[in-house]
Amino acid sequence: MIDWKSIERPIVALAPMADMSDLPFCLVCKAEGTPLIFREMVSSEAIIRLNPKTLKMATFDERERPLVQQIFGANPDVMAGAARIIYERFKPDALDINMGCPVYNLVSNFNGAALINDPERSAAIVRKMKAAVPIPVSVKTRTGWKKDTDCLDFVKIVADAGADLISMHGRTREQGYSGKSDWRRVGEARRNVSHIPFLVNGDITSPELAKEAIEIAGADGVLIGRGGLGNPWFFRQVRHYLKTGEKLPEPTQDEIRETMRKHARLQVEHYSERGLVKLRKHLPWYVKHIPKMKHMKEKLVRISTLDELEDAIA
Repeated sequence: MIDWKSIERPIVALAPMADMSDLPFCLVCKAEGTPLIFREMVSSEAIIRLNPKTLKMATFDERERPLVQQIFGANPDVMAGAARIIYERFKPDALDINMGCPVYNLVSNFNGAALINDPERSAAIVRKMKAAVPIPVSVKTRTGWKKDTDCLDFVKIVADAGADLISMHGRTREQGYSGKSDWRRVGEARRNVSHIPFLVNGDITSPELAKEAIEIAGADGVLIGRGGLGNPWFFRQVRHYLKTGEKLPEPTQDEIRETMRKHARLQVEHYSERGLVKLRKHLPWYVKHIPKMKHMKEKLVRISTLDELEDAIA
């Protein structure tokens, strides 16, 4: 179980990203020194129906610990039931509630960021989940729906309901992923709930930006999403820089190739070789910053076998 108040600071964690932060990628990140994992969201409705695909998504490897499982949903009783099932079956170290995803399929059913518009329901979800499980329950949210000041009262409501930690992305739902993450607004929200731990999220793509985000937001750490895609070394680099002010070297091309191979092997172990199709969305991120890689990227998004991957990266 994670004790958010005593966990080592600054906190450096992999953010929950739908279709990205699954078991294989999390294991790759953990092997490269990622201290803390937030797993991709699972549907509370699917969990209480014991949907096999969703239960597989919530399965994890002991090497991933400490691990936080994120859940989404809008019904407090269903969320509590799903939390109980996940805890009893899998024993994650903590649970997280998705109150920030901007995707239409979620918000159209009052999930994700739509919960910012319903503080009473959000508080009920926190209270019922807290009563259902003996592990910490946290909230991931945004600065608002349309107005970036929505978060200022919202964080107080979910904190009063018992949230053990809040993570905040510095954009509104209406912004999606456009514009810049507003760490100053995140900081205003953070000051309204100074009694509980708080993580800042959004646009953290270098160790220097991680330090700046923490300082501006007054946060206890960072939750890193897209900055870690194809870059599982990033979390170790950030942690080292925050502690020492020194930058670690970038991985060599040979290290990148070997990590891509490892990721692919884990993908096959977890999903069978058909899972390599799911890996296609990860692979171009590994070579994003290497010049003259257009031909390789074209091959990587078409691979279906380990041999094809080897041919692409050879």
